[in-house]
Amino acid sequence: MDFRTIFRTPEHLRLSPQNFEEKVIWYTIIGTFGIYFIGGLYVLGAILPWLLVGRLGWHWWQQNPKTPIAERIKIPLGIWVWVVGMMGMQVTLIMGHLEYYLDLGQIIKSTIGWAKGWALLALFPMAGCLPIRPKLVYRAAAIICAITFLISPIFLAAYYAHLPAKLFVSPLQAIGGPGPEFFEFRLYEIDPGDNTPRWRLFTPWAPALGFVANIYFFMILREPCKKWKFLGIAGCIMMCQISKSRLALLCLPVVWILVEVLARLSRPIAIICTGLITSTAGITLPMLIEAIGRFSEQFAAARKDSSRVRAALGRIAIYRWQTESPIWGHGIVESGPHMVEYMPIGSHHTWYGLLFVKGIVGFIALAIPMIYSMGDLLWRSQRNDTAKLGLTMTLVIFLYTFGENLEILAYLYWPGLLVMGMGFLALPPETIPHEASTVSESHQTALSQTENTNQS
Repeated sequence: MDFRTIFRTPEHLRLSPQNFEEKVIWYTIIGTFGIYFIGGLYVLGAILPWLLVGRLGWHWWQQNPKTPIAERIKIPLGIWVWVVGMMGMQVTLIMGHLEYYLDLGQIIKSTIGWAKGWALLALFPMAGCLPIRPKLVYRAAAIICAITFLISPIFLAAYYAHLPAKLFVSPLQAIGGPGPEFFEFRLYEIDPGDNTPRWRLFTPWAPALGFVANIYFFMILREPCKKWKFLGIAGCIMMCQISKSRLALLCLPVVWILVEVLARLSRPIAIICTGLITSTAGITLPMLIEAIGRFSEQFAAARKDSSRVRAALGRIAIYRWQTESPIWGHGIVESGPHMVEYMPIGSHHTWYGLLFVKGIVGFIALAIPMIYSMGDLLWRSQRNDTAKLGLTMTLVIFLYTFGENLEILAYLYWPGLLVMGMGFLALPPETIPHEASTVSESHQTALSQTENTNQS
């Protein structure tokens, strides 16, 4: 069998990066395993958004009245809302440190952490305003998930061959990061709850692999090449399975169905269905609440130890936030007691973590951009597929606020943030009949014309 045929794309569907920003994104995504092998994913993920936003600033500075409309940089309001929100995170960080009399060195250290974490939630959507074709990101996502699917037997076989779980820790750990797990090369890991294997692949822990799989899955659905699409989808489903993440398996169908419904709210049939559901709510709501309650109990019982630790971490975070520092939070992360296995207080839950570390101000600094994004992208998604995907990314990220700390994994799910930024560029529905295309589509058309000219 010639494996080259597996990776050969039909001539009319071939894609290649056409400018600096496309090349950076393309090679970063498809080179995930190579970068992971040297322990560089966390480091590159922290540098990449600042590089792309610097490039955006350069484009913005260079444009003038003679610049063609299709090539002009436009940063929509939705992205500025994220910028203000993440700047608010930095303000709460400083105030929390001052309230607890932490020294300047700790403030500088935490600010660097902010630049590698929360800041990414604003920088990557802003980078989506660059002339980057969405279909290039979809293809890159499909390729890396296909590669994951094809090489995963190596990781699976490692456990059954009784090879060491951890092979080495990259020297890049010396640069600094949240922990050694961000620089380890692991073949598999053992779940302490039931002593069964789980696989994390290129992520720091297994549930994070399911998070990334969900982000890539919805991009790959838009991939026109059937070969890459099917291999990519297989890779995403496989990643959700081997991560043994309950949230990953739940998120795929829930978000898929929810977005398909929300993106059709402006259509007559959706309005009729909404009316029927509302009229029968009095009868069906009690049964629905009871069904949700049973599902929640079964969901928690699937991994009792994990659910117990998560619940305890949440209770501790809420209690200490309410009694010790309700406005600005504690400023820094603290380890919990023995009953939660010394895990950081508020970990495994973005909202609890925010309340403990950054108080109610930090909570609001994330809640407002999240709510605004859902409303803005819901409006735009009624007639624009890029905005629909942006809404999908927002919903996936929102669901994962209840199972992960967003800022610590932003270096992995950043393609979703990038696409979310592209979604903000989509024109609202009522302007579409009067415009030739959206801003992002204009970039795509201009780049496609350049590509055709080069081929000619």
